[in-house]
Amino acid sequence: MNVVPIKSKRTLDVVDVDAELKAFEQAERERLGLQGETEHWIEEMAGLTFTKSEKSKITMLVSGLTMAHDYFIEAAFRGIGYHCQMMDCPDVAALQYGKEFGNRGQCNPTYFTVGNLVKFLCTLRDKHGMTPKEIIEKYVFLTAGACGPCRFGMYNTEYRKALRDAGFDGFRVVLFQQTGGIKQATGEASGLEINAAFCWALLKALLAGDILNAIGYRTRPYEVNAGDTDRAIAKAKKILYDALQTQRNILAALWECKPLFEAVVVDRTVARPKVSIIGEFWAMTTEGDGNYQLQRFLEGEGAEADIQLVTAWVLYLVWEARRDTLERMNLRGADGGKYGLEKVKGPFGVALKLAGVYAADKLVRGAFQTFAHALGLYGYHLPDMFEIAEVSDQYYSNDLRGGEGHMEVGKLIMNVLHSKAHMTLSVKPFGCMPSASVSDGVQSAITEKFPGTIFCPVETSGDGRVNFYSRVQMYLFKAKQAAVAELDRACMEHGVTIEQVRAYLVANPRFGRSLHKAPHRYAGNAADLVAEVAPYITMSRAERLRGKLEGLARSTRDTARKSPHMVVKLVKEAVEAAPEVAARVKEDVTTFVEAKRSKKTAKVAAPPAMDAAAE
Repeated sequence: MNVVPIKSKRTLDVVDVDAELKAFEQAERERLGLQGETEHWIEEMAGLTFTKSEKSKITMLVSGLTMAHDYFIEAAFRGIGYHCQMMDCPDVAALQYGKEFGNRGQCNPTYFTVGNLVKFLCTLRDKHGMTPKEIIEKYVFLTAGACGPCRFGMYNTEYRKALRDAGFDGFRVVLFQQTGGIKQATGEASGLEINAAFCWALLKALLAGDILNAIGYRTRPYEVNAGDTDRAIAKAKKILYDALQTQRNILAALWECKPLFEAVVVDRTVARPKVSIIGEFWAMTTEGDGNYQLQRFLEGEGAEADIQLVTAWVLYLVWEARRDTLERMNLRGADGGKYGLEKVKGPFGVALKLAGVYAADKLVRGAFQTFAHALGLYGYHLPDMFEIAEVSDQYYSNDLRGGEGHMEVGKLIMNVLHSKAHMTLSVKPFGCMPSASVSDGVQSAITEKFPGTIFCPVETSGDGRVNFYSRVQMYLFKAKQAAVAELDRACMEHGVTIEQVRAYLVANPRFGRSLHKAPHRYAGNAADLVAEVAPYITMSRAERLRGKLEGLARSTRDTARKSPHMVVKLVKEAVEAAPEVAARVKEDVTTFVEAKRSKKTAKVAAPPAMDAAAE
């Protein structure tokens, strides 16, 4: 082996790579004749809004959620001084407008929502005789916006393209970013003021819409007289709309609506399969042709639709803020990204932010339960986002945020583990990237690990209603069998027959009222009701009391048995993390003190200001 002496090696010259690249770029520009200034195209419709001086003559258009939500948002915004109008639920005609004026290859919600706006504006022009100029001057469209791998982040671009091609170049689409909240003020001169009054009005409308929808879907499948629930909802909508528009006490309005639903006669001894609807947000929320009226179809087939509320999405956004803060607090430097902590000041800034996120979670949950109990929606539990994140993380990373993210996986697991539904139906648009990767990929592993899971993934395209219904019916047949078997098992386990339960309900009607909710034991409401009333049939008062005390004793023993281990675990984790936490706090305090000292020194060193007279 020949060893080359070190002295024979030649040292390479140091090259300034940036300078070389710049010189190469300059030479290429001269060769290609690109020395002159390049005129860049600017999207003139991007970022348009309206000013305070225009507020009195501008009407904001809203759409995109359920009909109840859009209706209440219209009333809430009118109540705080805006002219607002909801649009109709997107239908097949809206889909046709979307495909005519939109880009090719877009997902179903894009065509429906974009086409719905274009259809509305074309109606104003073609049927009501308004000119495009008048429409552009008098109307704006308010919608939610976000980013991520989903096409939802490109909705605003699709709106601009379709509006321009339809003859409404310059129409204003105002985005209300989901992650902006109250801090995203659009400027002092803006006509849309995202302040506390705006956010509170929006929250009231969302909560009222959620609770009215939830109580409707809980009651309608069991009504004895068809149409009673819909009539009660129609009357309640008018009462709540008036309260939101006149800024009357919304809780009093909800309480006023409560007797409307109490009057609905129901029979919950019928075994109906409960179908949990999950999937892409818009596809599982809309009530029109965008998902082929899925909720009403399920009810027509004898099932109970368990819908996902908008409040759950708000809680997901709160969870995101907490998750991102915890992930970034361990970085050695504060990043300036969208979810970064660069603006968090002081040694306890992170702790204060986490406390604020915790308070936001409790505030939303507390407001929801307050509204729910005022209307009579008892026993409704909002999902625990932290538990959903924990159970789903081993199958689908919590850091993948497209679409519903990990929530779709977590909800399926929770439905199986806690018997929340007989069947889980995941509805998504054809070609939806995030939902397809979950439903067609990850969920197959979940169904294999949990045998007996009834999971039905379906896609919507706007023109496949028959195939869509046929696929749902196949899985729904299994769910119906599961519901009947569950009711039989509940009767057998509690030693009663369904006839005995019905006779008891006739003698004790309080258990059979429409607003009564039996404690959760099974997936179906009928089995839960059997479990609740069976002790009153088979036991004496003393036996029931003894059973309650024994149950309380068991839960107390379980808690006591788990508590020492939980305490030891918490203490162990705290001791292990103590040195790192102490070092971080010491570093933060030192940095904070040094920053204060430098500011103080700068003030002392600065020369005194002199006015013209002194000079």
